[in-house]
Amino acid sequence: MGYGRAQMEELRETIARSDADVVLIGTPIDLRRLIELDKPALRVRYRLQEIGEPTLAHVLAEQGLIGAAAAAA
Repeated sequence: MGYGRAQMEELRETIARSDADVVLIGTPIDLRRLIELDKPALRVRYRLQEIGEPTLAHVLAEQGLIGAAAAAA
């Protein structure tokens, strides 16, 4: 999802139409600063710990989303 005005408005409308009790925000930026939500929201953070193969980097490289050199790092 981009942070263009149209995408943010679509996201706000989607959240407003949902029957969610709470919105979890797991984006790099706190979306509450950009759009007005009509539901309680909590910003969450996470850390990826890879266990085994394939790694996320290998999957992204296979899909052509990052270079093979980045996957090998």
